[in-house]
Amino acid sequence: MDGFHPTTSFGPDTARRYDDHLRGDEEAAASFLARYARDGTALELAIGTGRIALPLAEHGVRVDGIELSPHMVSRLREKAGGDGLDVVIGDMASETTGRTYPLVYLVFNTLYNVLTQAGQVECFENAARHLDEGGVFVVEAAPPWAWIRGEQFVNVERVTSGSVTLDVNRYDHVTQMLDESHVSLSTDGIDLAPISCRLVWPSEMDLMARLAGLRLFERSGGWSGERFDASSPFHVSVYGRT
Repeated sequence: MDGFHPTTSFGPDTARRYDDHLRGDEEAAASFLARYARDGTALELAIGTGRIALPLAEHGVRVDGIELSPHMVSRLREKAGGDGLDVVIGDMASETTGRTYPLVYLVFNTLYNVLTQAGQVECFENAARHLDEGGVFVVEAAPPWAWIRGEQFVNVERVTSGSVTLDVNRYDHVTQMLDESHVSLSTDGIDLAPISCRLVWPSEMDLMARLAGLRLFERSGGWSGERFDASSPFHVSVYGRT
């Protein structure tokens, strides 16, 4: 998408409204992840506003983070418990905390915010570098088939008496790039929230893991262990060392 770059896409406006419509799976995700934080530590890549990190910390896990956007981290710091998390500002594909963990995790399609295949492989490699002996890397993402409705399509996200929010999409099947904008129409005017993503098929993700010295341990269709199949809206994949 012309004019789009991940370093500028999660600015103050996005950070301020990021938690306006939570998914409702925060506690289920925290409970799942807590089982893998054996010594009570974890690293979240793209920790954002702490949507998952803060509930996980309530399970007694010390959560560190890497985050590209200082605005998202500022929003995290405003929340109860947010000051207690150690967050490094930087690119999750290359930045390091200098520590290793039994659990590294990346949720909510955030792998797709890395816009090249090479960069996504580097993200897996960086996660592997942060794993201690026996550690696992957990990735949550939607399979492309759950999103794509052709080369161009529009989804209706929200309709109220005073506003409409549309998700306008254009997908390139060759590059696997999805350009989209969340367009809000209201009595206050028009608001655009553009983003570009590179979608990854589960099989391609498994190969990225192998290039990083990891292999798939398990894959489910949700945080509660749902079966993963062609109707699944997303998957939770657990990788460990070969």
